[in-house]
Amino acid sequence: MRTNYCGFIDQQYLGQTVTLQGWVHRRRDHGGVIFIDLRDREGIVQMVVDPDTPDTFSLADSVRNEFVIEVEGVVRERPAGTTNAGLRSGAIEVLAGRIEVLNPSLTPPFQIDDDNLSEMVRLEYRFLDLRRPAMQRNLRLRYRVAMAVRRYLDAEGFIDIETPMLTKSTPEGARDYLVPSRVHPGEFFALPQSPQLFKQLLMMAGFDRYYQITRCFRDEDLRADRQPEFTQIDIETSFLGVAEITGLMETMIRSIFRETMGIELQDPFPRISYAEAMSKYGSDKPDLRVPLVLTELTDVLGQVEFKVFREVAAMPGGRIAALRIPAGGQLSRKEIDDYTQFVAIYGARGLAYIKVNEKARGREGLQSPIVKNLDDAALAAILAGTDAGDGDLIFFGADKAKVVNDSLGALRQKIGHDRGLAEKGWKPLWVMDFPMFDYNEDEQRWDALHHPFTSPQDGHEAYLDTDPGKAIAKAYDMVLNGWEIGGGSVRIHREEVQSKVFTALGIGVDEARLKFGFLLDALKYGAPPHGGIAFGLDRIVTMMAGAESIRDVIAFPKTQRAQCLLTKAPSPVDEKQLRELHIKVR
Repeated sequence: MRTNYCGFIDQQYLGQTVTLQGWVHRRRDHGGVIFIDLRDREGIVQMVVDPDTPDTFSLADSVRNEFVIEVEGVVRERPAGTTNAGLRSGAIEVLAGRIEVLNPSLTPPFQIDDDNLSEMVRLEYRFLDLRRPAMQRNLRLRYRVAMAVRRYLDAEGFIDIETPMLTKSTPEGARDYLVPSRVHPGEFFALPQSPQLFKQLLMMAGFDRYYQITRCFRDEDLRADRQPEFTQIDIETSFLGVAEITGLMETMIRSIFRETMGIELQDPFPRISYAEAMSKYGSDKPDLRVPLVLTELTDVLGQVEFKVFREVAAMPGGRIAALRIPAGGQLSRKEIDDYTQFVAIYGARGLAYIKVNEKARGREGLQSPIVKNLDDAALAAILAGTDAGDGDLIFFGADKAKVVNDSLGALRQKIGHDRGLAEKGWKPLWVMDFPMFDYNEDEQRWDALHHPFTSPQDGHEAYLDTDPGKAIAKAYDMVLNGWEIGGGSVRIHREEVQSKVFTALGIGVDEARLKFGFLLDALKYGAPPHGGIAFGLDRIVTMMAGAESIRDVIAFPKTQRAQCLLTKAPSPVDEKQLRELHIKVR
C-alpha cells in the first residue's frame, strides 16, 4: 500500500520510510546521482537515487518518462538552496532504497508539461493529455463545482431523480440523435435534448423540487462553447414564481463561486429586460465588463439624404444604431477595414463611421465619407446621442434589426476587449421578459424563442390567438461575462394554454396529440404551477478555469466535426448489426 499521494508528502514525514506510486514525470542524471520527479494526481515529489544502492541505481538509470513505478525510501530535507516553494513537497526529497517498475511506457508523443500542443494530437492521445497538470486541475474543478451544486440543492430540499436517455423524438428545436429500435422495426428512440418534459411530469407527480446533473444531446453545428453531448444542471420546482426561482438560483451560483474559487459575486445580480439588452448591447447575453453601448438612431436618420440610412429607416423591422469607441480616432484605415470584414460574418453589408476630430468645429471637425450626406441637425443629433467627444470614433449599423444587433453586438464585445476597455472580474446579470416567439421568415411561421412549454406573462395569454409577436414570456436567462450560463422559465400548467401555444406555432391538434399527447393529458390531472432552469455545467467550469473551449473541461470531448479522435467514433458498423436494426444505408 502506498503511504500517501506524492503531492501530499511534506515535512511531517521527515525521517519516515514511505512507499509511493506514480508516473515518472522527469528523470535527471546529475553526475552520479539520479533525480526522479514522481507524479500522481495530487502533485510531484522528488526522488533521489545514489550509487550506494547499485541495483536500485541501475533500475533508476533505465526508467524513462511516463513509466509507472513504485518507490520505497526515506523522507529527508532537501539541501539548502534547493527547495521549491511552489510545491507542497518542495522542502523534502525521498532517498530511494527500492524501485519497482509496475509498467514501462513508450515514448509519449508530447511532453506532459508542454502547454503548446496541437489540439488534434491532444484529443487523439486524450489519455495522455489528461495527465497534464492543467487538465487535472480543470477536471478536479469540475468535480468541485458539481459537488457544490449538489450540496446547495440538497440543503434546499431538491431531490436528484434520473430521467430516461431513450425517449420520444420531438424535433421542435435542434436535430435529435436517433436510436433505431431492434424490437420495433422502423421505429426510433431519440436521445434527450434536455429532460424538459420529464421534469415537468415529475412536478405533476408531486415531487415539488427536482434536480439532475445529466447528459443532453443535440445534433447541431458546433462552436467553441457547444458539443453534441453536454452536461446540464437541470432544476425544476413547484409553487414558485419568477422572483423566487431566480433568487434561489442566483444564491446557488454565488455559493458555487464562493466555495470553489473564493470569489464573491455581486448581490443582487442586475436585471434587465430582453428589449433593453437588444437596444443597448445588441445581444441577449451582453458582456457587462465592456462599458460600450449602442445608440438608437432610426428615427433621427430616417429623413437624411444618405440613401442607405433613409431606406433602412423606412424598412419594416429596420434599425439604425451607432457604437461610440472612446479614443477610436486612433484606429488606422486597416483596422477599420478589419472590423468591417468582422461584421460581415454577421450579415452586415458595410460599416460606416465618423471620426470626431474637433467637436466644437461641427461639420468641419468630422472625418468620414458619409458626412457630406448628413445635414447639420442629423450630425448634431448623432454627436449628442452618442455623447461623442474629440478623438472618438462612431461606427454605424443599418439593416434589419437582427443584422444590426448581431453585428454591432459582436463588434462591441470585440473592440472592448481588443482595446483594453473591458473591466476585470465577473459581471453576472439576469435577462428577463423574453418574447415568447420569434418569426421564422424562411418558413413564414412562429418559432418558440425558448421552448413551447414556456408560460406567457399574466395578461398576455390573449395574444396567443390574436398577435403572438406581442406575447412576452415568463422566461429568464443568467448571463456571465458574455456567456449564457443558464436559461429557464415558468412553465405552462394548464392544458388549454398549452394547446393555444401549439396552435400559435402551427402545430395542429392531431400533430400535438401525436407528439405531446402524454403531456396534454397530464396537464388535465391537477398540474401545479411550476418552473425551473437549466445551467450548462461545461460552460460554467470553462469560465472558471479560464479555458479557451469547453473541450478543455470535458474528459473525452468531440471535435468541431463531432468526432472522437481517441476512439475514432463515429464509425461504420457491420451489415449484421444493420440487418438486426432493419436499416439499410443509402
